Amino acid sequence: MRFATEVATMTGSLGNVGYGLAAIGAGIGIGLVVSKTIESIARQPELASRLQVTMWIGIAFTEALALIALATPFIFGS
Repeated sequence: MRFATEVATMTGSLGNVGYGLAAIGAGIGIGLVVSKTIESIARQPELASRLQVTMWIGIAFTEALALIALATPFIFGS
C-alpha cells in the first residue's frame, strides 16, 4: 500500500524523459552516419568530398530532429 502512495505523489515532467531519449537517438543516428561515411571513404577515397557533403546534410537533418524534440515539450507542455 505504501508503494501506491509514493507513486501517486511523484512529480516531474515526461517531456524531460522524452528529450533525453531523443538526444540518445540523435547521438546514435549521428554516430551511424559518420561511421558509414568513414567506411565509404575507406572503400573509395576518390569520393571523399562528395561523401562528406552528404554526411553533413545527414547530420544536419538528424540534429534538426533533436531540436524539434527539445522544443516539443515547451510547445505542447502545460
